[in-house]
Amino acid sequence: CTGSGCIAIALAKAFEQAQVDAVDISFDALAVAEMNIHDHQAQEQVFAIQSDVFSGVPGQQYDLIVANPPYVDAEDMADLPEEFHHEPELGLASGEDGLDVTRTLLQEAAGHLTDEGLLFVEVGNSMVHMEALYPGAPFTWLEFERGGLGVFVISKKQLLDYFND
Repeated sequence: CTGSGCIAIALAKAFEQAQVDAVDISFDALAVAEMNIHDHQAQEQVFAIQSDVFSGVPGQQYDLIVANPPYVDAEDMADLPEEFHHEPELGLASGEDGLDVTRTLLQEAAGHLTDEGLLFVEVGNSMVHMEALYPGAPFTWLEFERGGLGVFVISKKQLLDYFND
C-alpha cells in the first residue's frame, strides 16, 4: 500500500537508522515509488517490494507497519468526483465497506510485528465501518491538525488479544 512511496520516504527521513520496506501490489505504483525513492536519495534505506499485503515479505518482522491501503467503500466509489477517476481503482476501492485490505492487515499484521510492534492504518471515512465491525476493539484513533481523522494505531499484543480470541 505504499503507492508513490511518500510515507515510506518520510519514515526513512524521520528514522535514519531504519530500513523501510515500501510494499504495494501494483507494479505501476512501485515504479513511481522507485523514482521518488531515487529522487529523495533514499535507495540505501527504502526498498520497493511487490506484494499483496504480506505475501511478498514472508517471515519479515517489523517494529512499525504503516499502511495507507485503499479504503473507499462501494457507495463512495460510485459518487467520487470526476478528478478521482484518473486514479487507479486498485488504489482507492476496497470492497463494499472499504475494508477488504484493512481486514487482511488486521488478520496478518501480528505475525509480522516484533513483540513491541505497532500497526498504523489510515481508513479515512471507513472509520465508521471499522467502529461498527469491531465494537470494543482497542484502536487508538489519532487526530491530526491537518488531514483529519481516520487513522488508528494498535499494538501487536492488542491485535493478538482482540483478533485471535
